[in-house]
Amino acid sequence: MNYEVMTMEKKTIVGLKARTSNGDPQMGAVIGGLWQQLYGEEKIGQIVGRVNDHAIGLYSDYENGAAGAYDITVGCEVENGMKAPEGMTVKTIPAGRYARFVLFGDMVKAVAESWEEIWKADLDRSYTGDYEEYVSTKENGESEIHIYIALK
Repeated sequence: MNYEVMTMEKKTIVGLKARTSNGDPQMGAVIGGLWQQLYGEEKIGQIVGRVNDHAIGLYSDYENGAAGAYDITVGCEVENGMKAPEGMTVKTIPAGRYARFVLFGDMVKAVAESWEEIWKADLDRSYTGDYEEYVSTKENGESEIHIYIALK
């Protein structure tokens, strides 16, 4: 998979959070459940101060790098200083170097396949905050998604 190394500014995210791991048999249900709550229960409309229409899936607070548990937060980037509505949390994506992967296709399938490749890739990861940014979806259902992997 091709990627571009970029220096990113910090971002503030407001959203719904859960803890899981790649070894958890319920990982897909945990992550999918957060997205369902965000959109299905219209919680996304409660997030104020959004900087754009993009959705973010943030993976942070890793235990033992790729081997352990991590937090998954699904939500939106907001202006600095914004507060989270009740039941939501505020997280920071740290400034730093990131490998950016640009994907096009079905949101779920393209992201799942890309993560399988990313986990195998020889990247000098910092595990400080990896994230998916859902940029746009065309009328034909094809989405543009960017995955950012934090580098040392």
